Amino acid sequence: MAKALIVYATRTGETERIAELIAEGLRISGVETDMVKAGDVKKAAELEPYDALLFGAPTYHGDMIQGMKTFLFLAENANLAGKAGGAFGAFGWSGEAPDRIYDTMKHIFKMNMVGQALRLKSSTLGGGVQMAQEYGKSIAAMLKK
Repeated sequence: MAKALIVYATRTGETERIAELIAEGLRISGVETDMVKAGDVKKAAELEPYDALLFGAPTYHGDMIQGMKTFLFLAENANLAGKAGGAFGAFGWSGEAPDRIYDTMKHIFKMNMVGQALRLKSSTLGGGVQMAQEYGKSIAAMLKK
């Protein structure tokens, strides 16, 4: 069975809620999925057993929050090239963080990324629940190819 890890940083809990919905989409599709807060990952090697990795953080004052920045520096030391990936996050105004995480995963980590980052103002607005679950399902579909 394919395994996915969702690593997230959150400020208000909304990005964590989005992570849970993405995890539901992965699990519905038969992918064993773990979730962990960015600050709880202590070694880059903890990332390597997974077939897919999804990283998420909210946008705050036009940038990702520090917990995700610190985590991305740690993740740079893992061998993630070719693994399936996705990025997501909540935002209130501008929403740059998920795109920056996505670009880091694609261009620095050389991961095989799903179409684009998932940016949601809230999991409860505008079909957010379905969009997050579908994002998880799209990662699962990548693992079946």
